[in-house]
Amino acid sequence: MIVTLDCMKPRLLDQLRDAIRVRNYSIRTEQAYSMWTKRFIRFHQLKHPVEMGDLEVVAFLTHLAVNRNVAANTQNQALNALVFLYKRVIGKPLGDLSKSVRAKKPKKLPVVLTRDEVRRVLFTLQGSQRLIVTLLYGSGLRLMEALQLRVKEFDFNYQCLHIHDAKGHKDRIVTFPASLHRPFSAHQDQVKVIHASDLAAGYGEVYLPNALNRKYRSAGISWQWQTVFPGNRISVDPRSGKERRYHLLPSTIQKALKKALSKAEVSKPASSHSFRHSFATHALENGMDIRTVQQQLGHSSLETTEIVTHVLKRGGQAVRSPLEDIFPGALLQSLYDDTH
Repeated sequence: MIVTLDCMKPRLLDQLRDAIRVRNYSIRTEQAYSMWTKRFIRFHQLKHPVEMGDLEVVAFLTHLAVNRNVAANTQNQALNALVFLYKRVIGKPLGDLSKSVRAKKPKKLPVVLTRDEVRRVLFTLQGSQRLIVTLLYGSGLRLMEALQLRVKEFDFNYQCLHIHDAKGHKDRIVTFPASLHRPFSAHQDQVKVIHASDLAAGYGEVYLPNALNRKYRSAGISWQWQTVFPGNRISVDPRSGKERRYHLLPSTIQKALKKALSKAEVSKPASSHSFRHSFATHALENGMDIRTVQQQLGHSSLETTEIVTHVLKRGGQAVRSPLEDIFPGALLQSLYDDTH
């Protein structure tokens, strides 16, 4: 049976979205899984997935690795989408996919900035962008964790942040540096003005997870549930169609950070995640226990946290170069001075 995507849309893709939403997956996951389902169908000339199985999935994954040369994480995302589709929507779980060609995942050490590099970057940023990047470094947050923070998740008395429904649907408590209390109090005063303006204009209701808006009718417009980093304009909820103000987009911070890194003359290929890695590295250098660092970062496995320690094991303090034995102290420098 060959059908058009338009014909299938009210059936398969809507079933897929319903299955995703009933499990409280994020909108980003919903968009990604829908996209990979469409690409899988188009790759097989619009055949319905019900008529396909392991062989077609293997062919598609191999195509991504060999012909499209995608990264390993991209291929894994496509695999996860199709596994979900067949298990949760079609009701025909996939079997052995070991015959597919897997994209190679390179082993890369995390990019870690020095304390001086972090300081220089923060000085080049301004406003909300500086506060967000400061949280990434000061509390070891992921970018989306910082952007999705709500007012009620800041605990100034106990100097901590409550991170809810993070990666892997896990909650955790992280440190909230005392030096950030005053800047964030001032920032929240500015957000209150935006919230009051939105309420007066008929907006001001934020998105609530897990259908809490039906349980607590007025929670969406309450101050406690407001996002700490609201976006610059009103947008439309892709699920409900409601107009509301969301948090800042990740791309807004990434673009600002790219400019800041250049302005601060940081040549490393750093990203927003580098500040999270820098938090872990500098915390370990300060003597923090690696288990505590693991809890702060929200890693399920200690092995993930230990990747950061590889950075600590490299460099001049960890490995003595034999060059130091031949030219101890300033002798090598004097040798070069004599040649000029």
